[in-house]
Amino acid sequence: MTDESIEVEFADHKVLVPKGGYYDRFRSNPDLDEVARDPAAGNIDWFRRIPKQKVQSRIGPVWAPNFYYRSSSVQLLLAAPIDRLRATLPMPLQPLRAWPGHGLVALTFFSYAVCDNDPYDEVSVAVVVPSPGSRLPHAAELVRQVRRRAFHAHVLALPVTTEIARVRGVHGYQLPKWLTGIRVDLDGAVRAEILATDGSPDLTLTAPLPGFTDVPTQSRLGSNTMVHQVDGRWHTTTVQTNALSYAQASFPRDVTLTRHGGPMTDLLNGLGASRLLRFDVVRDAQLVLNMPVPFNTSGFAQ
Repeated sequence: MTDESIEVEFADHKVLVPKGGYYDRFRSNPDLDEVARDPAAGNIDWFRRIPKQKVQSRIGPVWAPNFYYRSSSVQLLLAAPIDRLRATLPMPLQPLRAWPGHGLVALTFFSYAVCDNDPYDEVSVAVVVPSPGSRLPHAAELVRQVRRRAFHAHVLALPVTTEIARVRGVHGYQLPKWLTGIRVDLDGAVRAEILATDGSPDLTLTAPLPGFTDVPTQSRLGSNTMVHQVDGRWHTTTVQTNALSYAQASFPRDVTLTRHGGPMTDLLNGLGASRLLRFDVVRDAQLVLNMPVPFNTSGFAQ
């Protein structure tokens, strides 16, 4: 792959992608034997268990699911007043109560080093919700999600750094994506930042680099499921995760999140997201992004 770009058509949009990159060569349907020869991709045995299929979507036929061969992330789990979260969520969605009067907001910085859509970074602000169909009390539902490493959330913002990622997210999934500057750095310390669209600082996160736990592939699987609307109908979109190197800390004191002002700052402030409950850093993980699946609104927990 070179530093040159090539224009391709995606969902009736013309976008620039790296010439000789994964999308230019494979169009989201990679030859896994060729991917396996890429040292940057690492061990890809997990992906061989998940066959791709050409499926219909709201943007026409696409190859799914989407593969992320090498990724890292930094997440802050923050407490927020339940009334503010409830006012932000579309009905009949409800926030998951962590304890009386408070729910949970996840701020996550992602960096995708090797994937079907070529490298890009992304930031998510999401409100944790009960899994559709759950009739458990909220405290029990939260324990279940934690134990199963199967979290459900409604995403309020999902800015990205490349046009193909924006087009795919907005037109394929109807997710709240826009283009802006994002950086995630785990070299020596944890540093992550997102800029406002005018290039000014929005959020900056810093922390000492934690001690990581390395595990064999496919030994720590989990999922994150977005609960969202597509063309006015509720869907779930699940991201399967295969963590390879990670660190966690509860109630950390050495994490600094600076809010400079900007759309993500305003969103967190509007939610009242303040107290930091947990800090998660994933140095290496593989991800599989599935297509949205519709479900009946009778499945919502009350």
